[in-house]
Amino acid sequence: MATLATPGVLLGTTSNLSFRRPLLSPKIKGVSAELGFVTSQLSGMKISYNLPYVAKPISAPFVPALQPVARRVCPFTGKKANKANKVSFSNHKTTKRQFVNLQYKKVWWEAGKRYVKLRLSTKALKTIEKNGLDAVAKKAGIDLRKE
Repeated sequence: MATLATPGVLLGTTSNLSFRRPLLSPKIKGVSAELGFVTSQLSGMKISYNLPYVAKPISAPFVPALQPVARRVCPFTGKKANKANKVSFSNHKTTKRQFVNLQYKKVWWEAGKRYVKLRLSTKALKTIEKNGLDAVAKKAGIDLRKE
């Protein structure tokens, strides 16, 4: 038999502890299925505990402080920045970026009977003047109705 030296501490023999997890029915939603029971074979007491329920905070969706900046890519032609070397008189090379000549333009869309504001390269502007806005947008896979 075990003797108690201080409250809560058993001396002499060790107790055999068993751990069981009951299975809760899946019909109960929102209740934590992590209930556990610890039983001691010495005293026959049954101690149950609930693991802390972690609730998700209710909050508004995350909105970044700064709005994303439009990429420097033409949506119609796919042109983007190029890496190049800047060569000095002493033939010292440093890398630089050659950006696309992107322009904001209001282009008349005949099928929609309205102007569409686009950010496109000057090459795409020349292509639109030659082939028409509908043909170029269809080839690029751009839907003008949502813009």
